[in-house]
Amino acid sequence: MARKSYFPKIEGAPEPLRHIVKRKVRFEEVDPMNIVWHGRYSSYFEDGRTALGDLYGVGYMDFYRYKVAAPIKKMQVDYIKPLRFGETFSIETLLHWTEAARMNYEFIIRDAAGEKATTGCTVQLFVQNDELMMFQPDFFAELCEKWKNGTLNPIDRTF
Repeated sequence: MARKSYFPKIEGAPEPLRHIVKRKVRFEEVDPMNIVWHGRYSSYFEDGRTALGDLYGVGYMDFYRYKVAAPIKKMQVDYIKPLRFGETFSIETLLHWTEAARMNYEFIIRDAAGEKATTGCTVQLFVQNDELMMFQPDFFAELCEKWKNGTLNPIDRTF
């Protein structure tokens, strides 16, 4: 049975930005049944979101530099099958297009065999000076313009 999309496709919108991170389940992440505790999946989403954000210039330090926050308004997690201690897995993160003052992230966690283990999404809103922003911040709007016209490239950062 196919799951309904977290974010419906917008006609004329560019494809989502994507990035995949590989991880291994650590001992501290499992419960007594030797499976990943359900509350850990939000930190896996964070691993993916952080990696994609750093790659495209919408990471934590980018928001900090522009004095904008992006708190999570909504998070959904759909558990399909458990991950186990020592298992290698991947986190695919997609940033979906929107013209609203928000970021729509989708996450697909796959086990070592490539099978879906968990999916989910987050919606983050833009806040500046403790006020909800009604429009995208300039730096994000510029990124979206490049994204839409096909000129957005990953950032070459040397840390």
